[in-house]
Amino acid sequence: MATSAQPQVMGVAAALASASPIRTALSQFSLFDRVALVTGGHRGIGLEMALALAEVGAIVYCLDLPSKPDQDWLKVQSYAAQLPAVDGKKGRLEYIAGDVTDQSEMWSIVEGIVKKEGRIDVCVANAGILRGAECLEYPADEFRKLIDVNVNGVLFTAQAAGRQMERLGIKGSIIMTASMSGSIANQNQHWVAYNTSKSAVKQMARSMACELGVKGIRVNTISPGYIYTQMTRDFLDTKSHLMAEWSAQNPLGRLGRPDELRGVVLWLAGDGSTFCTGSDIIVDGGHRAW
Repeated sequence: MATSAQPQVMGVAAALASASPIRTALSQFSLFDRVALVTGGHRGIGLEMALALAEVGAIVYCLDLPSKPDQDWLKVQSYAAQLPAVDGKKGRLEYIAGDVTDQSEMWSIVEGIVKKEGRIDVCVANAGILRGAECLEYPADEFRKLIDVNVNGVLFTAQAAGRQMERLGIKGSIIMTASMSGSIANQNQHWVAYNTSKSAVKQMARSMACELGVKGIRVNTISPGYIYTQMTRDFLDTKSHLMAEWSAQNPLGRLGRPDELRGVVLWLAGDGSTFCTGSDIIVDGGHRAW
């Protein structure tokens, strides 16, 4: 069930071969007939990415902790369902409850998706949590909990999808949500656990990319800067001065929006990035440029 044996001739090569002119650039973002999993897909960045994938044709399973999705998620699902079909095909959003820190459960969930849909092509390991505490006083249980979700959960998710991609011979794409905090220490924030976890995710992706490249499975990370999500909002609500401070720390002078990550996840998920693996794509408004 591999995706395709021979790549389509396109671009300059097609022109020089005197092929019939057709538009191929946008097709590199098409995900019709492909299946995706997005963890942390109940809200925020995860749901935004999931909807983008569905818009370009993918069947997308949004995995998160709640046993049932809330009304906001259901409204987004309905929105996706009303998108017009292309050549009789369209994507859709599905919800599935699961705990990314449970390895056996994650493996079983993805096996179940494959049994139902016949394949898994894209995995976005996005679930994560944010906590802060002074490094010399960080409670052991809180540190372990954050690492369990942000590091172990990413590994178990990637394993679950990668195992099925390998079994089916699918040249899939595994995308992990890291952070600019995996490369820098956030000014004036006591995020030793979070920063450590995101650095680990970047190195995990590089290592997995090197192992799985021979199987045609690509592994990359996306490193967002400060993005205004519900998780960020919850943190900022108790520290109102931080909005101005964080906005001033990048050349664009503002926080990012979740929809500004749509383009990069579509590129990494689709055929436009087939020679990209082991890479970290930075989307931080220029924060790290200073």
